[in-house]
Amino acid sequence: MTMKRYSYFALALPMLMAMTSAKADLLSDITSRGELKCAVYSDVPPFSSPDPQTRQLVGMDVDLCNALAKQMGVKLQLMPTSVEARIAVIATGRADVLVANLAYTKTRGNQIQFSDPYYVAKEMLLVKEANAGKTLADFKGKRISATKGTTSEQSIVLKGGKPVTFQDAASAFLALQQNKAVGFVTNTMTGIKMISQAKKDGINLAMIPEPMALEPIGVGMKRGEPQLLASVNSSLKAMDDNGTIDKIWDTWIGPNTEYKMVREERVQPLASLKFEPLE
Repeated sequence: MTMKRYSYFALALPMLMAMTSAKADLLSDITSRGELKCAVYSDVPPFSSPDPQTRQLVGMDVDLCNALAKQMGVKLQLMPTSVEARIAVIATGRADVLVANLAYTKTRGNQIQFSDPYYVAKEMLLVKEANAGKTLADFKGKRISATKGTTSEQSIVLKGGKPVTFQDAASAFLALQQNKAVGFVTNTMTGIKMISQAKKDGINLAMIPEPMALEPIGVGMKRGEPQLLASVNSSLKAMDDNGTIDKIWDTWIGPNTEYKMVREERVQPLASLKFEPLE
């Protein structure tokens, strides 16, 4: 081989390796290493938080990660993350998938890709018992409290209410109790728990049946990974069909838990849901 040819191949080799690397997909990487890196909350019960005795992470999302890895035929590595960092941990590639009660929004949909939702969370309006018979239309233009910067706040605007926001849910909830707002918006699970707690304090509240907004909950992944998306979607469908998701649901947030949640929706394509995405 001449020096000229050697120089050509020496220059071409890194380019060839880069092209080959570019074509490699994340699902292949996961299969090759035999491990799924699944990001979950570091301390947000009942989704993922340390067990008081073992200090190991436990919760609904932890069980979902375990089931997903098993369905994909690989081992699991949990990657604890915070609410603030959960999108970045996927966008930067530190984790393969994100299972953290993650609701689809327009902004998040532009940052990462979402699996088919495995349930649909709902933003609900809590009111004093005297207003229990009213509809959402009756609250247009009225002061409604929520935690600042949340999808709960967005849903108030979506339904024509006047948002009164606070730094935390407890303060927003107190605004309803003290009549500084006619309603308080939060997700169904939190709402049920708060109504129960308020009743113990002698305060009777109710939940308006019509949702303020729908929030499909799915698995988050890096954009541009169609093979991984297809694998996760087919795995979720199999877990739905064989009852795995129902069992996990009932263990952590089902009718016999303090959250008393009934799972109504099945795994389905995001496009099949009729909802207005929040920002």
